[in-house]
Amino acid sequence: MSTTTTTTTTDSAVTTTITYSLPPPDGSRAYQTTVIDPKTGTWERNTLREDHEVQIENVRGKEHLYTLDNAGFQYFNRPTKVTNLADDKVVQEEYYPESIELIKELTGASRVVLFDHTRRLRRPGEVDDSPERRQPVNLAHVDQSTKASINRVHRHLPAEEVPELLKHRFQIINLWRPIGNPALDWPLALCDYRSVVPEKDTYPVALIFPTHEGETMGVQPNPKHQWKYLRGMTPDELVLIKCFDSVQDGSVAVFTPHTAFKDPSTPKDAPPRASIELRALVFYD
Repeated sequence: MSTTTTTTTTDSAVTTTITYSLPPPDGSRAYQTTVIDPKTGTWERNTLREDHEVQIENVRGKEHLYTLDNAGFQYFNRPTKVTNLADDKVVQEEYYPESIELIKELTGASRVVLFDHTRRLRRPGEVDDSPERRQPVNLAHVDQSTKASINRVHRHLPAEEVPELLKHRFQIINLWRPIGNPALDWPLALCDYRSVVPEKDTYPVALIFPTHEGETMGVQPNPKHQWKYLRGMTPDELVLIKCFDSVQDGSVAVFTPHTAFKDPSTPKDAPPRASIELRALVFYD
């Protein structure tokens, strides 16, 4: 199902389209492979997609209202000292250590373990989205399910440490920032967790790799979703995106649906969006 979008823009919000997904209609397990079809630039999957018209609020000037605990995401102005985020070696040797200390500072965590990063560059007219040429993801999703998050701890931490770590609060948090230019082109939208009904709006999607299986969550449409973005995020700005929280008693946000979107207010001469995201296991004593 697609909707006709009326693109309207104000200083405080834009009206545009967000792509949601639906589980397989036959009731089978939802899945997506990591094998890219070079003709379509997409992965093999059995979920369905639906475009829905939404209003996305520009929260610049009131960023302080949105925190990891209440909304599931939080914006900060923290320039990086790393000058070459296009080089994987530099990212791992310089940006990783800097970001570990930054995440500790911003969250109060006692331990942070980065387990990967992704650099994205929108390439207009190209369909290729292979691992080495990742583009912004135009689909509402959550990176990790509860099952996948626990598996991440087992996968990335020494086996003898895992039982004790799982007794305490832990999270998976992405640190996302633009590279080079403000992210006016295809920016990042985040859905306030307080507007999400987790058991109805999300469902597990098996992510099938050649060597193992992960699990993300698809996001189904809900007209009550409240989408937010920080228009024109600069490389000095970042957003922490909560993908999982082991505290699930209703007191805090557990995750954040997010997606790239076409912003009707983007200037025609804006450079294609470039960004980098780090994924971190975040532990508390």
